[in-house]
Amino acid sequence: MPTSPAWTRDELLLACALVVENDWKSLNHGDPRITDLSNLLRSLPIHPGAAQANPKFRSVGSVRFKSSNLATIHSKYTGIRTKGGHLDQETVTAFRDRPTEMLEAAAALREGIRSGELGKLPEDPDEVDDQGNSAIEGRLLARRALHRERDRSLRNLKIAQAEKRGQPLQCEVCTFDFGRFYGSLGKGYIEVHHLLPLHISGPRETKLNDLAFLCANCHRMCHKSRSGESWRTPAALRAEMAQPAWTT
Repeated sequence: MPTSPAWTRDELLLACALVVENDWKSLNHGDPRITDLSNLLRSLPIHPGAAQANPKFRSVGSVRFKSSNLATIHSKYTGIRTKGGHLDQETVTAFRDRPTEMLEAAAALREGIRSGELGKLPEDPDEVDDQGNSAIEGRLLARRALHRERDRSLRNLKIAQAEKRGQPLQCEVCTFDFGRFYGSLGKGYIEVHHLLPLHISGPRETKLNDLAFLCANCHRMCHKSRSGESWRTPAALRAEMAQPAWTT
């Protein structure tokens, strides 16, 4: 029987949310929430064929064991701690430092899976960075965000609004202008980025003022994850670029 693949950020997001909702305590054996999470994890479009090939993949027992491990990592836990991997540590830290945002992300992930939306989206190479790391909120939410940001009709409406107002089509971080640099080839081209993660803004219809213009490089940097953080606004990226490490 094949071994189960390592837990991903998406799976840890859902498991840790359950622990947080249980007041950072391990869930008892037989708790229906563990069974529900096991079924949900086995349906995620992350490990193709794993659930069919291995009946123990994300079984009730393995999910309960992982949730118990996550509970022991919290700094306030007074019993015997389990070591946990770096992803476990990062997930617990994120929930400890940003509980509301992370619980909203977990809820958005659940909703996207149950509705079938996330299962229909194709994989996107930019949902992970060059080291194979996804955002702390997980690959699937990043996939949905990138899919929506690449909606050509939405981008065209944002560009038309800017042109009507006489605003330049340039990156709001570095001021790069595709038309000025590439001539006719780049005229009218720019990428758009949501100012808020979609799990925070919710499923409401995207308004044009929710979007910012970015060049391809700054767009990738706004999405690039780092330990315990992700999803930068243009203002946050500008502030980070102004730090001394960028100018030495």
